[in-house]
Amino acid sequence: MSVNLTANAIPSIIGGDVNSKPLVQVIDLSLISSSSNSQQQRYRMVLSDAVSSHQAMLATQLNDRVRANRVKKGSVVQLLEYICSPVQNRMIIVVLNMETIILDCEIIGNPKPFGESNLPTQRTTPDKVVQTLSRCHNNNQQTSQTDHTAESFRPVVQPAYQPPPVYKNRGAILKNEAPARIIPIAALNPYQGRWAIKARVTAKGDMRRYNNARGDGKVFSFDLLDSDGGEIRVTCFNAVVDRFYNVIQVGKVYTISKGSLKPAKKDYNHLKNDWEIVLDSNSIVELCQDEDDSIPEQKFSFRPIIDLENVDNNAILDVIGVVISVNPSVPIMRKNGMETQRRILNIKDSSGRNVELTLWGEFCNREGQKLQEMSDAGSFPIVAVKAGKVNDYSGKSIGTISTTQLFINPDLPEAHTLREWFDRVGKDSISQSISKDVLPGGPKNEIRKTVSQVKDEGLGRSDKPDWITVRATISFLKTDTFCYTACPLMIGDRQCNKKVTRAGDARWQCDRCNQEFEECDYRYLLQAQIVDHTGISWVTAFQEAAEEIMEYPAKELYLLKYEDQDDDKFGEIIKSSLFNHFVFRLKIKEELYGDEQRVKVTVVKADKVDYSSESRRMLESISKFCRQ
Repeated sequence: MSVNLTANAIPSIIGGDVNSKPLVQVIDLSLISSSSNSQQQRYRMVLSDAVSSHQAMLATQLNDRVRANRVKKGSVVQLLEYICSPVQNRMIIVVLNMETIILDCEIIGNPKPFGESNLPTQRTTPDKVVQTLSRCHNNNQQTSQTDHTAESFRPVVQPAYQPPPVYKNRGAILKNEAPARIIPIAALNPYQGRWAIKARVTAKGDMRRYNNARGDGKVFSFDLLDSDGGEIRVTCFNAVVDRFYNVIQVGKVYTISKGSLKPAKKDYNHLKNDWEIVLDSNSIVELCQDEDDSIPEQKFSFRPIIDLENVDNNAILDVIGVVISVNPSVPIMRKNGMETQRRILNIKDSSGRNVELTLWGEFCNREGQKLQEMSDAGSFPIVAVKAGKVNDYSGKSIGTISTTQLFINPDLPEAHTLREWFDRVGKDSISQSISKDVLPGGPKNEIRKTVSQVKDEGLGRSDKPDWITVRATISFLKTDTFCYTACPLMIGDRQCNKKVTRAGDARWQCDRCNQEFEECDYRYLLQAQIVDHTGISWVTAFQEAAEEIMEYPAKELYLLKYEDQDDDKFGEIIKSSLFNHFVFRLKIKEELYGDEQRVKVTVVKADKVDYSSESRRMLESISKFCRQ
């Protein structure tokens, strides 16, 4: 057996060759970065063509090959993708892709370190036999990627790179003004000096402002997809935001160059890339006027809804389903005091599961309103969710974030398959919700409980609150303190909401804000008793949850009792709210009252009982019990 290394491979690569796909040997391999993050570790190699050797770096996407022992010292490899980049005044070969030809082999020839100063006078000769590898042996641990033995391998090696004659004996080139070569996104790495990519913008985030130890700033990011399916996120800060925020449009194709590559922040970046691009004042972003059909509009990695049951909280993923219900858009007060819109949909797929899809902000009035109209017209649209965020509060659900995209009835193979299934059998099939009413056996905050289990199981007495779902009936409402007068003033970006008192006949005063005003807010602080077949419990419901129970604004009820003093009508409203059946989502936590620890049960959400879904849930419980 004999295999020949490519003659003059090292000088050719240093001279600028990127196409010959030479056969070289790894004569040294070492780990130079011992970061605990395996994706940020770097391996250094020394490559040899049997005459010359040179330092090289292995791209991080190839690290697994070293850890799996698919390339080692002595391995003969064929370089498939590579570049030569200056690093600290030295030219370093960066290996982006390669194929192991022979895993174990003795060192071939007597290679000497190649000096870059030798490049102009390095003699390039046609490809010929440099050394006979009579000492090479295959230890039967050949990498699975080759799928053939060394004896049957016949590498196709192009002639050695010939430097263009115009550059010979002309002295040093002071600056390379030629445009950077467009490379695939997958080939980007921080060791490249000059690069350019051509890609389509698939998502664009909102401009956000931030404040940290270095001061105030603003930031926005967008996601790119190229013709090879590579994806990467691009981030802009401060003055760069002003340059590019209005330039970048979703769906358009751009060429981008002169950016910096930084490790991707996986807490905020869901793309399958270890790097992200940060643009600066020298970066170039150019719109491609001609449409490039080789670059897809979007790239999806759909997960069946049933898989979401085992997905971690806050995971970002793609999902597709048939919309089976659309709820109205409602205002929601966020934790920071800002009001936003929320709309909840339910989608199902052929996995036999359905899940809540929560739309936030502009999604409610844009895609949400369109879906509402389609649903009201009796149709069942298909919605594809790109980059939805998983939430495990009271079961699993999917929510929109700033980079989420929704596609209604998309022209995708998965959508056509789903439509065919739904029209044939899915419309009449029963699906199990993974968002609520989860059957016994799941985590504590995802299962149904009875009222008596709150006390019997000691819920709420751990460090973290317990979240449960209970089907119960309102048996009593405390009416002497059902709401309070609240401060409407804003403190920063959130409302004060502290209790206010009268300051004269026509004004209110907030001690916290130390201000007076003519109008105040009225917010529920409702205490009620709920009862089921096992017991009774006191609960507290604040503004949003209390409005779901009372179906009457707190202000109107307050004025009815204290201003109009219409006790008869007030009593009728209270009476109409009693003995209604709800599915309550409860937060249970032990709190300190004076010197005594008490368990507080708070109503987070109160849904009127849907007897159809309750019946299905009970049938599923019975079916599961019978199978045990």
